[in-house]
Amino acid sequence: MLPLLPSPPGRSLSPLTLVLAPLLALLLLLGGCSRGGQPPRGVLLDALSLQIQLTQGAIARALDLEAGGLPEVSRVRVEQQEAVAIGEGRGLHLSGRFDWRLPGDAIRVDSPFELYLQRGARGESWRLARPSGSSDGNSQDWITEPLPLPRKA
Repeated sequence: MLPLLPSPPGRSLSPLTLVLAPLLALLLLLGGCSRGGQPPRGVLLDALSLQIQLTQGAIARALDLEAGGLPEVSRVRVEQQEAVAIGEGRGLHLSGRFDWRLPGDAIRVDSPFELYLQRGARGESWRLARPSGSSDGNSQDWITEPLPLPRKA
């Protein structure tokens, strides 16, 4: 049997409220733990924009074309997040969906994404990390690119 909690004067708490309140609190706590280390939205937008630019630049060089302008990235939805080793340090592997479009293009594309991010040494900056094969056949090598520092209001 559940212990009875004191109720406000003139009101009684229903048994359903007594059962659901602790469950709701537990769910909120667990939900908060899973997203605790997620980078700020601006970092995700910058990282996705940089990843598109790097991919677009590589394709343009391979085809001997001029790369387009900066992509417009919006509506980022992180679906999964996990801590990973990036070189000697720690990082985050994030996946989900986002909307984006190229300059001058009226069509907005909803695409899946996968990002690897590494926090700066002092915790003030972030780097986009990209796997680059393995030089020794045993461990993953990484290329990291700095992201812009967060803007202060």
